[in-house]
Amino acid sequence: MASGMTAFATLPARALVEINVNKGNVEPLPIAITDFLSADGIGAEIAGIVAADLKRSGLFAPIDKGAFIEKISNPDVAPRFEDWKVINAQALVTGRVSKEADGRLKAEFRLWDTFAGQQLAGEQFFANKANSRRIAHIIADAIYERLTGEKGYFDTRVVFIDETGAKTDRKKRLAIMDQDGANVRYLSDGRSIAMTPRFSPTRQEITYMSYESGQPQVYLLQIETGQRELVGNFPGMTFAPRFSPDGQKVIMSLMRDDGNSNIFSLDLRSRTTTRLTNSSAIDTSPSYSPDGSKVVFTSDRGGQPQIYVMGADGSGQTRISFGGGSYSTPVWSPRGDLIAFTKQSGGQFQIGVMKTDGSGERILSTGFQQEGPTWAPNGRVLMFFRDAPGGGGPKLYSIDLTGRNEQAIPTTGFASDPAWSPLLD
Repeated sequence: MASGMTAFATLPARALVEINVNKGNVEPLPIAITDFLSADGIGAEIAGIVAADLKRSGLFAPIDKGAFIEKISNPDVAPRFEDWKVINAQALVTGRVSKEADGRLKAEFRLWDTFAGQQLAGEQFFANKANSRRIAHIIADAIYERLTGEKGYFDTRVVFIDETGAKTDRKKRLAIMDQDGANVRYLSDGRSIAMTPRFSPTRQEITYMSYESGQPQVYLLQIETGQRELVGNFPGMTFAPRFSPDGQKVIMSLMRDDGNSNIFSLDLRSRTTTRLTNSSAIDTSPSYSPDGSKVVFTSDRGGQPQIYVMGADGSGQTRISFGGGSYSTPVWSPRGDLIAFTKQSGGQFQIGVMKTDGSGERILSTGFQQEGPTWAPNGRVLMFFRDAPGGGGPKLYSIDLTGRNEQAIPTTGFASDPAWSPLLD
């Protein structure tokens, strides 16, 4: 694990450089990220990951290193600010990577406001060499937070379904990777189909569905240990399990013999099941609000799938979506202010967001067979999957709330059903 502590004093004066993420159209901030000094190439590697993280957010525009005038030889000394202002670097990152006596890496960085001529932040982190990428993501998060005032999302992982083989005989394995597509690791062997993995908000644990018994069953899986546990044997089909915010419950849709599906919650300690909806329709895809007081779900009780909100005890079931088309896969933002969804309208699939009362609907992305949004832990970015016409299989994409910064997420093969982790400890 990487660990960090504040290493350098920062000036309390208000900086001139900052990013207002609440503006509708944010111009990316020009930032210079120098190669961190190191005895080998690891300093440049870490700086490159930091730059890539910040650029991918859409809020930062890393300046090409070929434009740099000053060569940083001592990151403990204030830079020549005029040299950085000339190339319009409004912020500057310098750093160093060294090796401790016990073999651990020590990474230090400083963030400078070049136009104010002051240091904004300085920290140091320690990790073993295998976690050097994590150090880079943690540094990127620190820079993101200092310049935007909001938590970053780079030191996170994404669990997803890795898909290989022909469409008629596709192998679907659980897989996990860093949020930028690096460090892919497989969590299941593909002998049975796995679906809809979802992260616990409180620990490195996922819930998912597997067809290994011939019927879909819900499992819990500890990411680090590989320990797996069957949540329960439920009669009929089980769909779309998801954790409560405190990690103590799983909410899901259960289908009975009559073909109807309803929403149930399961207490993971007592193993007691509570029925939350009782309709003759299909109620599915439940997701808790971040305070645990409400649940959003999809129901076709009105004729076609629409989004509904109810109390966590099933009370006050209210439809909130009224746009044309059908809605599915609603998921509450970790900030509590928005609900993301998939929408089918006019022969197109759309990823969008709406306020929690259904107002303010905005479509962020439109395409062929795209669905399954999942939120970054800071509630500013969504990831989803899309199957392009003739593309052979689904791929992962991310998009921010402006809808202007869509990014393809590199994966070794086809990928679907992403679920974003909370920030790592």
